[in-house]
Amino acid sequence: MHKFLTFVSSIRWQDILDITFNGYILFRLYALFRGTDTFRVLIGIAFLWLMQRMAVSMGLILTSWMMEGITAVAAIIVIVVFRNEIRSVFRARNIWSILWGLPHKHTRTPVEIISKSVYALAQQRIGALIVLPGRKDMEEVVQKGIPWDGHISTQMIKSIFWPNNPVHDGAAIVRGDRVAEVSAILPLSQRRDLPLVYGTRHRAAAGLAELTDALIIVVSEERGTVTIAKGSELRTIHTEKDFKLVLRRHLGIREDQAGYLKKRRIELSAAAVSSLLIVFLVWFSISRGFDAIKSFDIPIEYANLSPKLELLSSSVTSVRVYVTGSGALLRSIRPEQIRVRLDLGKAVAGTNDYAITEDHLSIPPGLSLKEIRPMVVDVTLDERIRKVLPVQADWVGKLPAGLILVRARITPPEVEVTGPRTVLDDIKTLYTTPIPLNNITDSGTTKTGVVLPSALLTLSPKSQEKVEVAYEAGRTD
Repeated sequence: MHKFLTFVSSIRWQDILDITFNGYILFRLYALFRGTDTFRVLIGIAFLWLMQRMAVSMGLILTSWMMEGITAVAAIIVIVVFRNEIRSVFRARNIWSILWGLPHKHTRTPVEIISKSVYALAQQRIGALIVLPGRKDMEEVVQKGIPWDGHISTQMIKSIFWPNNPVHDGAAIVRGDRVAEVSAILPLSQRRDLPLVYGTRHRAAAGLAELTDALIIVVSEERGTVTIAKGSELRTIHTEKDFKLVLRRHLGIREDQAGYLKKRRIELSAAAVSSLLIVFLVWFSISRGFDAIKSFDIPIEYANLSPKLELLSSSVTSVRVYVTGSGALLRSIRPEQIRVRLDLGKAVAGTNDYAITEDHLSIPPGLSLKEIRPMVVDVTLDERIRKVLPVQADWVGKLPAGLILVRARITPPEVEVTGPRTVLDDIKTLYTTPIPLNNITDSGTTKTGVVLPSALLTLSPKSQEKVEVAYEAGRTD
């Protein structure tokens, strides 16, 4: 119980927001794509991803590499193959219907009117072709007809397919309670197993049914029969009762509509809870689950050091940081993503002791600090001062035979140096870089640099980096 309470108290508000947001996205994908081929393929991709993560955790390098490649290719295939279905799902009047609306809120198609009209046409031997779209987009397989947008009625359907009407040969596409288009051209089926009595209307119905999930109604003017096509099936329906049953099944209309809606709400609620649970488990496995420990040697960074102080030394230059988290996350962490930073803003000259805590540490989200070694760092500081020091030439080697060095003059004779007091107190003179005597043949000048005996020392901005050495050479004879 204590561990559970500790875990709950460690969850940040950012984690709750992260889980809620991604859970809602997953729920929206379910609500929008439920019942489509795209949704089933997405489930397969999710399963492949889960297998890939399991292979990574088990150290199966080749398997995880193959799974990762297959998952990436499958995602591309979904976009290419099911682009029409995806487009039909996201085709909305506004973004709000995608982010919040539910797909079951559609205008109901009047089954009674369609059934009465179809069998009236069959009785009068008037041919007809009516399309009730499913979830798949038909835009690329149906040649657009004439926009109609008329409210469905028996008289309207009869008038559309009346033999003297110019649009009677094409298909009427019904969306909701309206006839959206008339005189639409459907793709013809190339099947060789269709009965010879089936004409162009039947082959057009079979062709569209093979490519989409639409339900196509065919009324034969020769035989006065009603045939429905869906998928690979073409079936003659002899009674209105059976016909209505087929239409209701295609349109998702139940006899007990109230019970169906209640069941639908329960299903969506369960989907929402499941989405949150799945996202929580993924978050837990990445950020908290399957905890492992890894150590990193991190150099110490110093900040806010006063310009009046100089860092002389520290007991250590880096610390070993032990962090915990999921193995997958730890494997992706690089040492430069972790920082140990000490604030020297309140430091004074002398030795300062700093206890390194989690406040001095910056680590990626999802990881927690386990231990730091060493926990205490001694930092020695000194007052930074300026001191003017004389410069002396550093002669090396021997003069050529017969020459002597009479005198030498350095300009400027002194330079100003800044550095720690303890270092500068021990320095009385600075020397130039070595000047070889064996190169001298007569009097002259040379420019040379000044050697600083400690890396903690720097020349003041007003001092020159080089000095001029003027020398006078004489002969011994």
